[in-house]
Amino acid sequence: MDALAIRDRVGARRDRYLAELEAMVNIDCGSFNREGVNRIADLCEARFRRDGWNVERIAPEPDDRGQALGDTIVGTLDGDGGPSALLLGHMDTVFDDGVAAERPFWVSGTRAFGPGVSDMKGGLLAGFTAVEVLLDVGFDSFGRITYVCNPDEEIGSPSSRELIRGLAGNHDAALVLESARANGDIVSARKGVTDYEIRLHGRAAHAGVEPEKGRSAVIEAAHKAIAIAAVHGRWPGVSCNVGVLRGGTRTNVVAEEAVLQVGLRSPELVSLEEAEREIERICSEPVLDGVTIDVHAEGWHRPMEKTAASQRLVDAAVAIGAELGFVVRDAATGGASDGNTTSAAGCPTIDGLGPIGGADHAPGEWLDLESVVPRIALLAGIITRL
Repeated sequence: MDALAIRDRVGARRDRYLAELEAMVNIDCGSFNREGVNRIADLCEARFRRDGWNVERIAPEPDDRGQALGDTIVGTLDGDGGPSALLLGHMDTVFDDGVAAERPFWVSGTRAFGPGVSDMKGGLLAGFTAVEVLLDVGFDSFGRITYVCNPDEEIGSPSSRELIRGLAGNHDAALVLESARANGDIVSARKGVTDYEIRLHGRAAHAGVEPEKGRSAVIEAAHKAIAIAAVHGRWPGVSCNVGVLRGGTRTNVVAEEAVLQVGLRSPELVSLEEAEREIERICSEPVLDGVTIDVHAEGWHRPMEKTAASQRLVDAAVAIGAELGFVVRDAATGGASDGNTTSAAGCPTIDGLGPIGGADHAPGEWLDLESVVPRIALLAGIITRL
Protein backbone atom coordinates (compact mmCIF):
# COMPACT_ATOMS: atom_id res chain seq x y z
CA MET A 1 0.00 0.00 0.00
CA ASP A 2 1.31 3.44 -0.94
CA ALA A 3 2.77 5.11 2.17
CA LEU A 4 2.46 8.60 0.65
CA ALA A 5 -1.24 8.06 -0.07
CA ILE A 6 -1.72 7.02 3.56
CA ARG A 7 0.15 10.14 4.71
CA ASP A 8 -2.15 12.37 2.66
CA ARG A 9 -5.23 10.82 4.24
CA VAL A 10 -3.74 11.26 7.71
CA GLY A 11 -3.02 14.89 6.87
CA ALA A 12 -6.70 15.47 6.10
CA ARG A 13 -7.48 14.41 9.69
CA ARG A 14 -4.83 16.54 11.41
CA ASP A 15 -7.15 19.31 12.63
CA ARG A 16 -9.57 16.82 14.17
CA TYR A 17 -6.66 15.00 15.80
CA LEU A 18 -5.48 18.25 17.42
CA ALA A 19 -8.97 19.08 18.68
CA GLU A 20 -9.30 15.64 20.25
CA LEU A 21 -5.80 15.93 21.72
CA GLU A 22 -6.67 19.24 23.36
CA ALA A 23 -9.82 17.74 24.88
CA MET A 24 -7.87 14.81 26.33
CA VAL A 25 -4.97 16.88 27.68
CA ASN A 26 -7.37 19.15 29.54
CA ILE A 27 -8.70 16.24 31.64
CA ASP A 28 -6.94 15.33 34.89
CA CYS A 29 -6.35 11.59 34.71
CA GLY A 30 -3.61 10.56 37.11
CA SER A 31 -3.47 6.81 37.62
CA PHE A 32 -5.43 6.89 40.89
CA ASN A 33 -8.06 9.33 39.64
CA ARG A 34 -10.68 6.78 38.57
CA GLU A 35 -13.19 9.41 37.50
CA GLY A 36 -10.67 11.27 35.34
CA VAL A 37 -9.23 8.14 33.72
CA ASN A 38 -12.76 6.97 32.97
CA ARG A 39 -13.50 10.27 31.23
CA ILE A 40 -10.66 9.40 28.85
CA ALA A 41 -12.05 5.86 28.65
CA ASP A 42 -15.43 7.30 27.63
CA LEU A 43 -13.75 9.17 24.77
CA CYS A 44 -11.87 6.05 23.66
CA GLU A 45 -14.98 3.89 23.81
CA ALA A 46 -16.94 6.43 21.78
CA ARG A 47 -14.15 6.56 19.19
CA PHE A 48 -14.09 2.78 18.89
CA ARG A 49 -17.84 2.62 18.39
CA ARG A 50 -17.84 5.43 15.85
CA ASP A 51 -15.24 3.61 13.74
CA GLY A 52 -16.99 0.25 13.90
CA TRP A 53 -14.79 -1.64 16.35
CA ASN A 54 -16.15 -4.31 18.67
CA VAL A 55 -15.72 -2.93 22.18
CA GLU A 56 -15.26 -4.47 25.62
CA ARG A 57 -15.08 -2.33 28.76
CA ILE A 58 -13.49 -4.00 31.78
CA ALA A 59 -13.88 -2.58 35.29
CA PRO A 60 -11.14 -3.65 37.76
CA GLU A 61 -11.77 -5.23 41.13
CA PRO A 62 -11.52 -2.80 44.08
CA ASP A 63 -8.52 -3.16 46.36
CA ASP A 64 -8.62 -3.97 50.08
CA ARG A 65 -9.68 -0.38 50.85
CA GLY A 66 -12.54 -0.50 48.36
CA GLN A 67 -10.74 1.71 45.85
CA ALA A 68 -10.54 0.86 42.15
CA LEU A 69 -8.53 2.10 39.21
CA GLY A 70 -10.07 3.15 35.92
CA ASP A 71 -11.61 0.82 33.35
CA THR A 72 -9.74 -0.87 30.51
CA ILE A 73 -11.16 -0.43 27.00
CA VAL A 74 -10.44 -3.11 24.39
CA GLY A 75 -11.38 -2.66 20.73
CA THR A 76 -11.13 -5.43 18.14
CA LEU A 77 -11.45 -5.55 14.37
CA ASP A 78 -11.47 -8.75 12.33
CA GLY A 79 -10.04 -8.73 8.81
CA ASP A 80 -10.02 -11.12 5.89
CA GLY A 81 -6.95 -13.01 7.05
CA GLY A 82 -3.28 -12.42 7.68
CA PRO A 83 -1.15 -11.38 10.66
CA SER A 84 -2.77 -10.03 13.83
CA ALA A 85 -1.56 -6.83 15.50
CA LEU A 86 -1.87 -5.79 19.14
CA LEU A 87 -1.84 -2.02 19.71
CA LEU A 88 -1.22 -0.65 23.20
CA GLY A 89 -1.92 2.81 24.57
CA HIS A 90 -2.49 4.04 28.13
CA MET A 91 -4.99 6.59 29.37
CA ASP A 92 -3.39 7.58 32.70
CA THR A 93 -0.75 10.20 33.47
CA VAL A 94 1.57 10.85 36.41
CA PHE A 95 0.09 14.26 37.22
CA ASP A 96 -1.93 15.30 40.27
CA ASP A 97 -5.48 16.62 40.15
CA GLY A 98 -5.62 20.30 39.21
CA VAL A 99 -2.61 20.28 36.89
CA ALA A 100 -4.77 20.35 33.75
CA ALA A 101 -6.40 23.58 34.98
CA GLU A 102 -3.05 25.09 36.01
CA ARG A 103 -1.39 24.52 32.64
CA PRO A 104 -3.91 23.36 30.05
CA PHE A 105 -3.16 22.44 26.44
CA TRP A 106 -1.42 25.17 24.52
CA VAL A 107 0.61 25.51 21.35
CA SER A 108 3.79 27.47 20.77
CA GLY A 109 5.30 27.31 17.31
CA THR A 110 5.49 23.66 16.25
CA ARG A 111 5.01 22.21 19.73
CA ALA A 112 1.98 21.42 21.85
CA PHE A 113 2.26 21.41 25.64
CA GLY A 114 0.20 20.08 28.53
CA PRO A 115 0.01 17.20 31.01
CA GLY A 116 0.16 13.90 29.16
CA VAL A 117 0.41 15.46 25.69
CA SER A 118 3.37 13.19 24.90
CA ASP A 119 2.95 10.47 27.53
CA MET A 120 0.80 9.40 26.03
CA LYS A 121 -2.35 11.05 24.77
CA GLY A 122 -0.67 11.91 21.48
CA GLY A 123 0.12 8.24 20.88
CA LEU A 124 -3.25 7.07 22.16
CA LEU A 125 -4.99 9.12 19.48
CA ALA A 126 -2.43 8.11 16.86
CA GLY A 127 -3.63 4.51 17.12
CA PHE A 128 -7.23 5.45 16.37
CA THR A 129 -6.27 7.66 13.45
CA ALA A 130 -3.91 5.13 11.85
CA VAL A 131 -6.50 2.35 11.85
CA GLU A 132 -9.26 4.72 10.72
CA VAL A 133 -7.19 5.64 7.65
CA LEU A 134 -6.53 1.97 6.84
CA LEU A 135 -10.23 1.18 7.03
CA ASP A 136 -10.98 4.19 4.86
CA VAL A 137 -8.72 2.90 2.07
CA GLY A 138 -10.21 -0.60 2.33
CA PHE A 139 -7.25 -2.37 3.91
CA ASP A 140 -8.43 -5.65 5.44
CA SER A 141 -5.44 -7.99 4.94
CA PHE A 142 -5.11 -8.80 8.61
CA GLY A 143 -6.40 -11.46 10.93
CA ARG A 144 -7.30 -9.19 13.82
CA ILE A 145 -6.34 -5.80 15.15
CA THR A 146 -6.75 -5.49 18.91
CA TYR A 147 -6.28 -2.12 20.59
CA VAL A 148 -5.94 -2.02 24.40
CA CYS A 149 -6.41 1.36 26.12
CA ASN A 150 -5.35 0.67 29.68
CA PRO A 151 -5.78 2.84 32.79
CA ASP A 152 -2.68 2.14 34.84
CA GLU A 153 0.56 1.92 32.84
CA GLU A 154 2.23 4.65 34.88
CA ILE A 155 1.99 2.49 38.02
CA GLY A 156 3.05 -0.77 36.35
CA SER A 157 -0.33 -1.83 34.85
CA PRO A 158 -1.45 -3.83 37.92
CA SER A 159 -5.05 -4.22 36.72
CA SER A 160 -4.33 -4.68 33.00
CA ARG A 161 -1.02 -6.55 32.89
CA GLU A 162 -2.50 -10.06 32.84
CA LEU A 163 -4.96 -9.10 30.10
CA ILE A 164 -2.13 -7.69 27.98
CA ARG A 165 0.04 -10.74 28.63
CA GLY A 166 -2.76 -13.05 27.55
CA LEU A 167 -3.51 -11.09 24.38
CA ALA A 168 0.17 -11.00 23.42
CA GLY A 169 0.19 -14.75 22.94
CA ASN A 170 -2.56 -14.52 20.31
CA HIS A 171 -1.01 -11.80 18.13
CA ASP A 172 1.89 -11.73 15.68
CA ALA A 173 3.23 -8.32 16.69
CA ALA A 174 2.74 -5.73 19.43
CA LEU A 175 2.95 -2.05 18.51
CA VAL A 176 3.25 0.23 21.53
CA LEU A 177 2.19 3.83 21.00
CA GLU A 178 4.36 5.68 23.50
CA SER A 179 5.85 8.76 21.86
CA ALA A 180 9.01 8.49 19.81
CA ARG A 181 12.13 9.72 21.60
CA ALA A 182 12.91 13.43 21.42
CA ASN A 183 15.38 12.73 18.60
CA GLY A 184 12.79 10.71 16.65
CA ASP A 185 14.03 7.22 17.57
CA ILE A 186 11.58 4.38 17.99
CA VAL A 187 12.24 1.93 20.83
CA SER A 188 13.34 -1.66 20.29
CA ALA A 189 14.52 -2.52 23.84
CA ARG A 190 13.63 -1.49 27.39
CA LYS A 191 15.11 -2.40 30.73
CA GLY A 192 13.25 -4.68 33.10
CA VAL A 193 12.28 -3.29 36.50
CA THR A 194 12.12 -4.83 39.96
CA ASP A 195 11.19 -2.66 42.93
CA TYR A 196 12.01 -3.66 46.49
CA GLU A 197 10.64 -2.69 49.86
CA ILE A 198 13.03 -3.95 52.52
CA ARG A 199 11.85 -3.77 56.15
CA LEU A 200 14.38 -4.08 58.93
CA HIS A 201 13.37 -4.97 62.49
CA GLY A 202 15.69 -4.26 65.41
CA ARG A 203 15.20 -3.80 69.17
CA ALA A 204 14.32 -0.53 70.85
CA ALA A 205 16.25 0.67 73.92
CA HIS A 206 17.03 3.88 75.79
CA ALA A 207 19.94 5.37 73.88
CA GLY A 208 21.36 7.09 76.96
CA VAL A 209 20.76 4.61 79.77
CA GLU A 210 21.15 1.16 78.20
CA PRO A 211 22.00 1.42 74.49
CA GLU A 212 23.73 -1.97 74.61
CA LYS A 213 20.33 -3.60 74.88
CA GLY A 214 19.22 -2.11 71.57
CA ARG A 215 19.69 -3.30 68.02
CA SER A 216 19.49 -0.40 65.58
CA ALA A 217 17.49 -1.08 62.47
CA VAL A 218 18.73 2.24 61.08
CA ILE A 219 22.40 1.22 61.35
CA GLU A 220 21.60 -2.10 59.71
CA ALA A 221 19.73 -0.24 56.97
CA ALA A 222 22.78 1.96 56.38
CA HIS A 223 24.97 -1.11 55.89
CA LYS A 224 22.43 -2.62 53.53
CA ALA A 225 22.01 0.61 51.57
CA ILE A 226 25.76 0.77 50.87
CA ALA A 227 25.96 -2.90 49.92
CA ILE A 228 22.91 -2.76 47.66
CA ALA A 229 24.11 0.44 45.99
CA ALA A 230 27.24 -1.48 44.94
CA VAL A 231 25.04 -3.68 42.72
CA HIS A 232 24.79 -0.71 40.36
CA GLY A 233 26.95 -1.32 37.31
CA ARG A 234 28.16 -4.75 38.41
CA TRP A 235 26.63 -6.19 35.24
CA PRO A 236 26.49 -4.28 31.93
CA GLY A 237 23.56 -1.90 31.90
CA VAL A 238 22.34 -2.78 35.39
CA SER A 239 21.24 0.20 37.45
CA CYS A 240 20.33 0.03 41.14
CA ASN A 241 19.06 2.99 43.13
CA VAL A 242 18.43 3.11 46.87
CA GLY A 243 15.75 5.76 46.62
CA VAL A 244 14.35 5.80 50.16
CA LEU A 245 15.86 5.13 53.60
CA ARG A 246 13.78 5.97 56.63
CA GLY A 247 13.56 4.74 60.19
CA GLY A 248 13.68 5.47 63.89
CA THR A 249 11.58 7.79 66.02
CA ARG A 250 13.74 9.92 68.35
CA THR A 251 17.41 10.62 69.04
CA ASN A 252 17.16 9.04 72.51
CA VAL A 253 15.71 5.76 71.22
CA VAL A 254 17.69 3.02 69.47
CA ALA A 255 15.76 2.60 66.23
CA GLU A 256 13.50 -0.43 66.21
CA GLU A 257 12.31 -0.18 62.58
CA ALA A 258 13.71 1.00 59.25
CA VAL A 259 12.69 0.75 55.59
CA LEU A 260 14.63 0.76 52.33
CA GLN A 261 13.03 1.22 48.93
CA VAL A 262 15.18 0.14 46.00
CA GLY A 263 14.74 0.29 42.24
CA LEU A 264 16.61 -2.28 40.13
CA ARG A 265 16.76 -2.20 36.31
CA SER A 266 18.51 -4.33 33.71
CA PRO A 267 18.44 -4.67 29.91
CA GLU A 268 18.64 -8.48 29.99
CA LEU A 269 16.72 -11.11 31.92
CA VAL A 270 19.86 -13.05 32.88
CA SER A 271 21.58 -10.08 34.53
CA LEU A 272 18.32 -8.90 36.11
CA GLU A 273 17.88 -12.25 37.81
CA GLU A 274 21.53 -12.32 38.91
CA ALA A 275 21.17 -8.85 40.44
CA GLU A 276 17.93 -9.88 42.15
CA ARG A 277 19.69 -12.85 43.72
CA GLU A 278 22.52 -10.60 44.91
CA ILE A 279 20.12 -8.20 46.64
CA GLU A 280 18.37 -11.13 48.31
CA ARG A 281 21.75 -12.52 49.44
CA ILE A 282 22.75 -9.17 50.93
CA CYS A 283 19.51 -8.99 52.87
CA SER A 284 19.85 -12.57 54.14
CA GLU A 285 23.03 -11.71 56.08
CA PRO A 286 22.41 -9.06 58.78
CA VAL A 287 25.51 -7.24 60.05
CA LEU A 288 24.02 -6.79 63.56
CA ASP A 289 22.96 -9.74 65.68
CA GLY A 290 19.29 -9.63 66.57
CA VAL A 291 18.15 -7.69 63.49
CA THR A 292 15.74 -9.38 61.08
CA ILE A 293 15.02 -8.36 57.49
CA ASP A 294 11.91 -8.87 55.37
CA VAL A 295 12.22 -8.41 51.60
CA HIS A 296 9.25 -7.73 49.35
CA ALA A 297 10.00 -7.65 45.62
CA GLU A 298 7.63 -6.50 42.89
CA GLY A 299 8.82 -7.50 39.43
CA TRP A 300 6.88 -4.90 37.49
CA HIS A 301 8.43 -5.67 34.14
CA ARG A 302 10.79 -8.21 32.66
CA PRO A 303 13.19 -6.75 30.07
CA MET A 304 12.00 -5.98 26.55
CA GLU A 305 14.95 -7.48 24.70
CA LYS A 306 15.62 -6.92 21.02
CA THR A 307 15.14 -10.15 19.08
CA ALA A 308 15.42 -11.23 15.47
CA ALA A 309 11.63 -10.96 15.18
CA SER A 310 11.51 -7.45 16.62
CA GLN A 311 14.39 -6.49 14.33
CA ARG A 312 12.16 -7.38 11.37
CA LEU A 313 9.58 -4.92 12.70
CA VAL A 314 12.31 -2.28 12.97
CA ASP A 315 13.37 -3.04 9.40
CA ALA A 316 9.78 -2.53 8.23
CA ALA A 317 9.63 0.81 10.06
CA VAL A 318 12.93 1.91 8.49
CA ALA A 319 11.69 1.04 5.00
CA ILE A 320 8.36 2.83 5.44
CA GLY A 321 10.08 5.88 6.91
CA ALA A 322 12.29 6.04 3.82
CA GLU A 323 9.20 5.96 1.59
CA LEU A 324 7.76 8.81 3.64
CA GLY A 325 10.98 10.80 3.34
CA PHE A 326 12.56 10.54 6.79
CA VAL A 327 15.07 8.35 8.58
CA VAL A 328 13.89 5.93 11.28
CA ARG A 329 16.37 4.69 13.87
CA ASP A 330 15.77 2.47 16.88
CA ALA A 331 17.16 2.75 20.39
CA ALA A 332 17.15 1.11 23.81
CA THR A 333 15.89 2.97 26.88
CA GLY A 334 15.89 2.49 30.65
CA GLY A 335 12.20 3.21 31.10
CA ALA A 336 9.67 0.37 31.06
CA SER A 337 6.30 0.16 29.32
CA ASP A 338 3.62 -2.38 28.49
CA GLY A 339 5.94 -3.44 25.67
CA ASN A 340 8.00 -5.22 28.34
CA THR A 341 4.97 -7.40 29.06
CA THR A 342 4.25 -8.30 25.45
CA SER A 343 7.92 -8.96 24.70
CA ALA A 344 8.33 -11.19 27.74
CA ALA A 345 5.26 -13.13 26.57
CA GLY A 346 7.08 -13.90 23.31
CA CYS A 347 5.29 -11.43 21.05
CA PRO A 348 7.62 -9.43 18.73
CA THR A 349 7.37 -5.85 19.97
CA ILE A 350 8.44 -2.35 19.02
CA ASP A 351 7.61 0.82 20.91
CA GLY A 352 7.82 4.57 20.49
CA LEU A 353 5.41 4.59 17.55
CA GLY A 354 3.54 7.73 18.55
CA PRO A 355 4.48 11.25 17.44
CA ILE A 356 7.79 12.69 18.64
CA GLY A 357 7.71 14.12 22.15
CA GLY A 358 9.80 14.87 25.19
CA ALA A 359 10.09 16.09 28.81
CA ASP A 360 7.69 13.35 29.89
CA HIS A 361 6.47 13.60 33.51
CA ALA A 362 7.70 17.20 33.72
CA PRO A 363 5.98 20.61 33.52
CA GLY A 364 7.47 21.24 30.08
CA GLU A 365 6.18 18.04 28.45
CA TRP A 366 5.80 18.62 24.70
CA LEU A 367 4.67 17.02 21.44
CA ASP A 368 6.15 17.87 18.05
CA LEU A 369 3.16 18.82 15.89
CA GLU A 370 5.13 18.51 12.67
CA SER A 371 5.69 14.83 13.46
CA VAL A 372 2.01 13.98 13.94
CA VAL A 373 1.11 13.22 10.31
CA PRO A 374 4.30 11.38 9.28
CA ARG A 375 4.41 9.28 12.44
CA ILE A 376 0.77 8.22 12.19
CA ALA A 377 1.43 7.33 8.55
CA LEU A 378 4.45 5.30 9.71
CA LEU A 379 2.29 3.40 12.21
CA ALA A 380 -0.37 2.67 9.60
CA GLY A 381 2.31 1.54 7.16
CA ILE A 382 3.82 -0.88 9.68
CA ILE A 383 0.41 -2.48 10.18
CA THR A 384 0.12 -3.07 6.43
CA ARG A 385 3.59 -4.70 6.24
CA LEU A 386 3.26 -7.23 9.09
